[in-house]
Amino acid sequence: MASFNKVILLGNLTRDPEVRYTTGGSAVCDITLAVNYQWTDKRSNERKEEVSFIDVTLWGRTAEIAGEYLGKGRPVLIEGRLQQDKWDDKETGQKRSKLKVVADAMQLLGGKAEGGSSGGGNAAPRSNPGRPAAAPARSNDGYGDSDSGRTPDQTFYDDMPPSGGDDVPF
Repeated sequence: MASFNKVILLGNLTRDPEVRYTTGGSAVCDITLAVNYQWTDKRSNERKEEVSFIDVTLWGRTAEIAGEYLGKGRPVLIEGRLQQDKWDDKETGQKRSKLKVVADAMQLLGGKAEGGSSGGGNAAPRSNPGRPAAAPARSNDGYGDSDSGRTPDQTFYDDMPPSGGDDVPF
């Protein structure tokens, strides 16, 4: 039987992330994303909006980066899979379940002017006692964070020193 379990979400954090560590030393961070869905009601021709709040669990280095660089209101892209948690309610004894997303990858979005309390991608990381500071998550576009989407050729030629002759640096 074939199966496929992939989720891609783009939303804003509803609260500052808090990183905790398992007894084995693995970092884990639970966040909640607010994801908006907008449509036009055909009867009234009125714009409507629905907000879904989705729980996401991050593990390992991704969890640590989230704790250091994300903050309430900050936009983030999450790729992961759905997981169903099941438990017995202690008060009623009924079986309960909840779908959540377990993240495989996270992409920090926005800049200094966007987002919430944590600021942009170049903001100083929040302190995390007992853990070393981390480098910001890199984009997957192949150009790095400092190049702002410029191709490697553009970066190379812009960084070359000015010369009056036919000096070639290679």
